[in-house]
Amino acid sequence: MKYWLTLLLGLYALVAQAGIEVHKFSSPAVENDYKELVAELRCLVCQNQNLADSNADLAVDLRNQVFKMLEEGKSKQEILDYMVARYGDFVLYRPPLDKATALLWLGPAIILLFGMLGAFLFIRNHRLSPDDQDEESGNTAP
Repeated sequence: MKYWLTLLLGLYALVAQAGIEVHKFSSPAVENDYKELVAELRCLVCQNQNLADSNADLAVDLRNQVFKMLEEGKSKQEILDYMVARYGDFVLYRPPLDKATALLWLGPAIILLFGMLGAFLFIRNHRLSPDDQDEESGNTAP
C-alpha cells in the first residue's frame, strides 16, 4: 500500500510541476522588464489578477508574448502599446485618465462624497431637540 501511495504522490508532483513556465532570459535587465510588465498587465480572463499571478491559458499566452517581444528588443512602452492596441485600456492595471476612464478613476471619490453628504444630512435631520431628549429620558418638567 505504501508503494502505491508513494508512486501516486510522485506522479502528482510531476503533474504539478508541468504548469511552471521557465524562460531563459538574455540578460538580467530583460528579466527585470519581464517581471515588471507581467505585474502591470491584467489577465483578461481572471480580471482581478495580473499576468504573473494567473494560470489561465490566455495569461500564459500573453506572458509568452511579452517574453518573445522583450527578447526581440522591444521596449516596455512598445509592449504596453501593443497590448493596449490589441486588448484596450482594460489590460492595464493603471489605465490613463481620459474621457473613457474618468468614471473609473473618479467614481470612488464621487461615491464617498455622496455617502458623506447623505450621512451628514441624515444626522442633521434626525438630531433630537432639547425637548425631545427630555421626553425620551422620562424627565418631564411641570
